Amino acid sequence: MSEAMARDYDAIIIGAGVIGVCTGFELAKRGFRTLNVDKLPAAGYGSTSNTCAIIRLHYSTPDGVAMARESYFYWLDWGKYVGVPDPSGLARYVNTGCLVTKTEKNHYLQRVKESLDELHVAYEDLDAEGMTEKLSVLDTRQFGPPVTEEDPGFGRPSGGNVAGALYIPESGYINDPQLCCHNVQLGCEAHGGEFRFNTEVTEILREDGRVAGVRLKDGSEVRAPVVVNVGGPHSFVINRMAGVEEGMNIKTRALKQEVCHVPAPEGVDYNVVGMLISDSDIGCYSRPEVGNHILIGSEDPPCDDLEWVEDPDDYDNTFSYQWRTQVLREAQRVKGLPVPEARQGLVDLYDVSDDWIPIYDKSDLPGFYMAVGTSGNQFKNAPVAGQLMAELIEAVEDGRDHDADPVQFHMKYTRRDCDLGFFSRLRTMNPDSSYSVIG
Repeated sequence: MSEAMARDYDAIIIGAGVIGVCTGFELAKRGFRTLNVDKLPAAGYGSTSNTCAIIRLHYSTPDGVAMARESYFYWLDWGKYVGVPDPSGLARYVNTGCLVTKTEKNHYLQRVKESLDELHVAYEDLDAEGMTEKLSVLDTRQFGPPVTEEDPGFGRPSGGNVAGALYIPESGYINDPQLCCHNVQLGCEAHGGEFRFNTEVTEILREDGRVAGVRLKDGSEVRAPVVVNVGGPHSFVINRMAGVEEGMNIKTRALKQEVCHVPAPEGVDYNVVGMLISDSDIGCYSRPEVGNHILIGSEDPPCDDLEWVEDPDDYDNTFSYQWRTQVLREAQRVKGLPVPEARQGLVDLYDVSDDWIPIYDKSDLPGFYMAVGTSGNQFKNAPVAGQLMAELIEAVEDGRDHDADPVQFHMKYTRRDCDLGFFSRLRTMNPDSSYSVIG
């Protein structure tokens, strides 16, 4: 980077969700003078605050398991990672275990088992009877593949019992995702990082053929030789602003998502006996929630219409028919689950890439980087995502041609190297992706 370029900071990070704050934190720890800017009032205030904050280890590739496993160790010792006290308290990991149903769609989890084995992650291989021994309220009949409520077969068993499930005991969720972001913000500030909220970027500045900073909505400019797009559902807007979208083979879009919040079955203490459930037979995932409730999200089965949003600042943020569909699907599996008339839960946007795998990469504009397409499946990986982005940025700014010679990031806990070329904007569509939130 040109030392003659006027600068206010070494790096500007657009976004202060969980990936944004971790990226700023890791750069600040490496000596970068960082500024996170976010149009919302506080860190983690956007889609991060409305995530289910699930921490799980099951993936169909060893590399996917390795990255989740690496991050898992940071969540287990969150205070050590953050490094400073927070008067508001620390976010807490809640271990519940995870039950993943075997279906034809997920190849009966054979590849998942092989990948877990390679990383020495413990699991139990259960038949239908073993599933009910883990959670007695389960109805283990097969209902899939999922159909819409208008289908005559909706809610009716489509066969005998499901083929079984894997139970992975080291799985759970973070109790307060917004507090988690505040924790990391304080850690970043302890290393000199700065944050500006209620601050909207309207232009990506260029100078001498590379990025030079940003212009804000109030007309002021902030100069830096590195700008990182971690804009969540606004990521595609920022990429267009920077003029880099045409150079990307994989792009991102904003997708509306609904998460249902319903009471547990009567007489069941779900906060004690409940667990994460990933169930492609019914097309839903779920987890316990405080107050003896259950959160239910969609695994986006092919029968459902996906609602892509062209303007992330202007979309219908009310519940649709999808809310009732998800609850009814979950009620197929969880016996006695109520289907309330009053709809409660969350409506927000996911930042989704074309193959549902994130983009952690440079761009065709020197100095402009991207950590995008992360919504729905990358919360769990945030500490590692911040580190690999810092590693990538340092390497490229030092002259490495990442497109020709991808950066290798070493994960200290799993003792594996991660080829960052896997997350390239130039990759072809990954045929092994689930093309869903499960990732």
